[in-house]
Amino acid sequence: MAFLKSILSISLISFFSRFVGFIRDIYIAKFFGVSMYTDAFFIAFKIPNFFRKILSEGAFSQVFLPILIKLKKKESNKVVNKFISNIFGLIILILLILISLGVFFASKIVCLIAPGFLQDIEKYKITVFLLQIIFPYIFFICLVSLSACVLNAWNHFLSSSFMPMFLNVSMIFFSIFLSQYFHPNILSLGFSVLFGGFIQVIFQIFNLYRINRLIFPSFNFKNKSINIFLKKMFPAMLGVSANQISLLCNTIISSLIISGSVSWIYYADRIIEFPAGILGTSLSTILLPYLSNFFYKDLKNKFFYLFDWGIKLSIIISAPSSLFVALFSKYIIFTLFQYGNFNSEDTFMTQKTLIAYSFGLISMVLTKVLVSAFYARQDASTPMKISIFTIISSQIMNIFLVNKLQHVGLALSFSIGSWVNLLFLFYYLKKKKIFFFKKSWWKFLFYIICSMLVMTLTMYFIKNIFVNVYMYNNMLIRALYLLLFVLISFFSYFFSLFIFGFDFIKFYNVIKKIKYD
Repeated sequence: MAFLKSILSISLISFFSRFVGFIRDIYIAKFFGVSMYTDAFFIAFKIPNFFRKILSEGAFSQVFLPILIKLKKKESNKVVNKFISNIFGLIILILLILISLGVFFASKIVCLIAPGFLQDIEKYKITVFLLQIIFPYIFFICLVSLSACVLNAWNHFLSSSFMPMFLNVSMIFFSIFLSQYFHPNILSLGFSVLFGGFIQVIFQIFNLYRINRLIFPSFNFKNKSINIFLKKMFPAMLGVSANQISLLCNTIISSLIISGSVSWIYYADRIIEFPAGILGTSLSTILLPYLSNFFYKDLKNKFFYLFDWGIKLSIIISAPSSLFVALFSKYIIFTLFQYGNFNSEDTFMTQKTLIAYSFGLISMVLTKVLVSAFYARQDASTPMKISIFTIISSQIMNIFLVNKLQHVGLALSFSIGSWVNLLFLFYYLKKKKIFFFKKSWWKFLFYIICSMLVMTLTMYFIKNIFVNVYMYNNMLIRALYLLLFVLISFFSYFFSLFIFGFDFIKFYNVIKKIKYD
């Protein structure tokens, strides 16, 4: 019951946080539209976010957390605190070096990441300046992520889930009230990111203090656990970075094609990250400490059944989400972004990108869940090898797809690469005898497919009834219609699951007795 309660709580908080994130993006679209300035900001914002994700999702979550849980189970409180202190000292040192290099070589980084911007000197200069402003954000957000791992190890999942909200609120506040004091006004977003990161660190310090884990950083490279962390850090970072490196490569290419591509891809990515983040990130955040705990205690059955349950839950939610995003892509973008400087052409271009991304939504969510099983067993090398292959295959696809489909080709290659990554993860899970599909899976997949067919018919019926929905300019009316479409579509899906024979009570009973200790 505690496990399910944690998932529901984090998912609800994540939903609210990402909802605030959508409000943020609505204001960015309204005040700044799609221009060379928004392209510049999104490029500058993407670079520190890239480092944040491979560090926090790789080195921290997948390596630091399992080691910390192992020490917590087997060593004294003094040894655990010393390890936390040494890790914080090491990470702070790495981050200070990284930030210094990033700010000093900002112009070189922009040349590498967005070579197309060199054709427009003003766009290039503003991107470099924004990157120098935003790059120190890495320091704040990585400390926040490291603190979250400590909190998760002590079964405190909720407090860290609020962190993204502070960044979103900061960006909204700067956009509405302070943007007029900056020239160009896009600079206000750069400073808002920095301020939001600072606020996040302050709150994490308070959260660590509450559980008596606010420990002063120190340096000790002779610590055995630190050496283990360093050995596993690079493979783990590479193992979780397939999607991030592919997105970064896509950013490079998008800067070379039609102007506005960077922004269209950004807005589509923000929409697809909404369901992917709420389910994939929330579930993997909870799964990893539980799976690590079961692995160290040699509770193989609990490990298997929890992992199997997590995969099924991911499919139950991500499958209809993918379908809904694809079929209602135009109205989603129309509702969220088509105001002020964001015009119908931007909606059309973003829609095509979003449809391509929706194809990979299921695989994006499942990938986050599947890698948890490897890292819970401290196996960082297998996801790393798969990641390298995925990155190479995605970029080969870009050669063929971008020439024909422009920015849509970038999104499509990303989605196909995500499926390639997923299939190889499943292959190695079976090969290493970590997971296998039971006969009941065929019945489960039959329920899902039949329910999605019913949902598809329902959505086409809705679209034929509400043919004049695009005439409304009021944001509230648009949002209410979108909410109505979501409720009707997902009700048809879950009701169909029940009618076809899926046992929700049995599915719930599998997990309600799972306990952390």
